[in-house]
Amino acid sequence: MTLTELRYIIAVADEKHFGRAASRCFVSQPTLSIGVKRLEDELGVTLFERSKTGVHLTAVAEQLVEKARTILQEVDAFKELSDHVKDPFLAPLRLGAIYTIGPYLFPALLPALKAAEPRLKLYIEESFTGTLRQMLKKGQLDAIIVALPFTEPDVEVRELYTEPFEVLLPANHPWADEAHIPPKQLHTENVLLLGEGHCFRDQVIDACPALSRAAHDRNNVVAEGSSLETLRHMVASGLGVTVLPASAAGTKSYAPGYLITKPFSQPEPSRTVAIAWRKQFPRTEAIDLLVDVIRTQVGPQLNAKHQAA
Repeated sequence: MTLTELRYIIAVADEKHFGRAASRCFVSQPTLSIGVKRLEDELGVTLFERSKTGVHLTAVAEQLVEKARTILQEVDAFKELSDHVKDPFLAPLRLGAIYTIGPYLFPALLPALKAAEPRLKLYIEESFTGTLRQMLKKGQLDAIIVALPFTEPDVEVRELYTEPFEVLLPANHPWADEAHIPPKQLHTENVLLLGEGHCFRDQVIDACPALSRAAHDRNNVVAEGSSLETLRHMVASGLGVTVLPASAAGTKSYAPGYLITKPFSQPEPSRTVAIAWRKQFPRTEAIDLLVDVIRTQVGPQLNAKHQAA
């Protein structure tokens, strides 16, 4: 039994396809198949069943694959611990962030992090919360930046900053002269929302529950966008208004006087952004540095931007 063979069965379990698993492991399919068969022979069990619909795990395979993941995570932690003893900032930090945070956090974070510790590089992944959660659990990411609430066994979570929501609308909109927008007022407009799967969509609906009824009313067509930038463009085209987190609420991508943002009336709806990492992750100094840079430099930038709006 080798670590390579364990990586093979994990890849097959994830991909449900021997060819894709082989590509993921950078080997030929025959090489991967031989490795899987060798492990099956050694264990005396069948791990995978092939059919016209694909590859399926046997009952025993599900348990063994999860154990294999744990073993490889411990091996990675062992290697990282060795690097940690030498230099906790030497290896890149694999950092994930949800789609509604990453594009607006990283432009401020990366220069500040480079100034604080030039040796620390970031490998960046952007995705949905659910996907990042699984990547963190599997050891494919070292830490993830998400919006609270977020809980997971054996995972540490630390708050980074809280940012308010703002309303984005065309400059000629009737609300343009209002100082603040009451959240309950949103349901009177065509509010553009992110598609299902984005936690920010749920947070906007929580701020104005009437939007939930509108989104599920078959007679009421609610336009949806795949990203915050798509929503911004849809507002610019005159389709409606939208809600953005303060970090994404800038209007500089359009000519002055084309789009404007308005704060909500108190109490402002907001979200709290946090970082999460596995408790056994050995490079805590790297996490601590990341937290400190975001809290002391990036977070205040976002709040200052909102206050100046």
